[in-house]
Amino acid sequence: MNTHASLIIEHADLLVTMDATRREIRDGALVIDGPAIVWVGATAELPAGLRAAARQVIDASGRIVLPGFVNTHHHFYQTLTRVIPAAQDVVLFDWLKTLYPIWAELTPDDVFISTQLALTELLLSGCTTSSDHHYLWPNGSRLDDQFAAAETIGVRFHGARGSMSLGESQGGLPPDRVTEDEAAILRDSRRVVETFHDPSRFAMRRVVLAPCSPFSVTPDLMRESAALARSFGAAMNVHLHTHLAETQDEESFCLARFGYRPGDYAEFLEWTGDDVWHAHCVHLNQSEVERFARTHTGVAHCPTSNMRLASGIAPVRAMRDAGVPVGLGVDGSASNDGSHLLNEVRQCLLLQRVMGNPRAMTAREALELATLGGAAVLGRDDIGALAPGMAADVVAFRLDTLWHAGGAVHDPVAALVFCQPQPVDWALVNGVVRVRDGAPVHLDIPRLVEQHNRAAKTLVQRAGAR
Repeated sequence: MNTHASLIIEHADLLVTMDATRREIRDGALVIDGPAIVWVGATAELPAGLRAAARQVIDASGRIVLPGFVNTHHHFYQTLTRVIPAAQDVVLFDWLKTLYPIWAELTPDDVFISTQLALTELLLSGCTTSSDHHYLWPNGSRLDDQFAAAETIGVRFHGARGSMSLGESQGGLPPDRVTEDEAAILRDSRRVVETFHDPSRFAMRRVVLAPCSPFSVTPDLMRESAALARSFGAAMNVHLHTHLAETQDEESFCLARFGYRPGDYAEFLEWTGDDVWHAHCVHLNQSEVERFARTHTGVAHCPTSNMRLASGIAPVRAMRDAGVPVGLGVDGSASNDGSHLLNEVRQCLLLQRVMGNPRAMTAREALELATLGGAAVLGRDDIGALAPGMAADVVAFRLDTLWHAGGAVHDPVAALVFCQPQPVDWALVNGVVRVRDGAPVHLDIPRLVEQHNRAAKTLVQRAGAR
């Protein structure tokens, strides 16, 4: 055994491994060497050689320790347009039409500061890996701006190079001025993969190709984007992502324009497979669910957004039973108005039960979606569990809070989900401490909030909106 241990976490009240046997270890400990976990077990069984070699020891008494959560769908820039009055009480298509003119005024600085804020909010909710689906690039903004911002926060980041090409003049939903030429989209998609994508184990940044949705891009762009991603080969492992079957309006659009239901349309475009995941999938029927299971096509479930926009309830129980890979996403912060992934775990549990089955989702299943489920959806086998050889993405929540009183003493795992969602107490990403005592390390939150609020106000003013 390697005895060069850089960090030990010990005396966790409960260590939730999410390993192959789903061990939950009382008075648990783990040992980290560089970016990887090298040992997991009970504190009393910690090898003396590893303890002696440790450069740092974290006492996790009074805490539950888990793998860092994985966010599979978001739109970071939308933190700038939370609770816009005209978009508060409308369905998806009207919500988009209200916000497109504001988003058309985004600048590179807006993209940078909103990425910083969203990732900080996610990190404080226990999220250590996040994808982001950014699909409009006005005024010189680029995916490069997001990667630069993510590096300052230290969260593992899958940047989705989104795109829109089907404007109103061609029968699409977005205004023409926020769409791009398809040849330019494909050129930039190749550039960002070649510049930023890191397929190695424990990689901190990867690129995803992500045309926005069936109602904002052409079939040609969907096919060409898939062909481009797959042209890089299995070694690069470039994944694909889009919105699908979010609303009944989308279903009607797909049937009228393409002659297919959304799930059938995805298969027609060759957008199924273990290198693809779709956001929402609220309106998949059982046949489409079974097809996604057969092809190992992933789904990002976004319960709060689906409720907020009155989109419906995704059939997550049916997906899980069929074997569809499912992860959680907080979705855009203008259709959720928050980026708290632990809250999304709770919402997932409650929303699956609302139809009348109290066993439709358990606390442990919901946490599995946020960890192993998200890892599978993003195509990663190095995150989502606390086990030797896995990335040292570790989070801890206090159990001695007012909000967990009377719950943590009975079942700490269930208390984390059923009780009021709390911020993380500390978090490590790739073995590096990013949050300590509930505060991000080396980050001035009041200054970040001030800069972000100023940008949000200025953005709306430039657009002439309220």
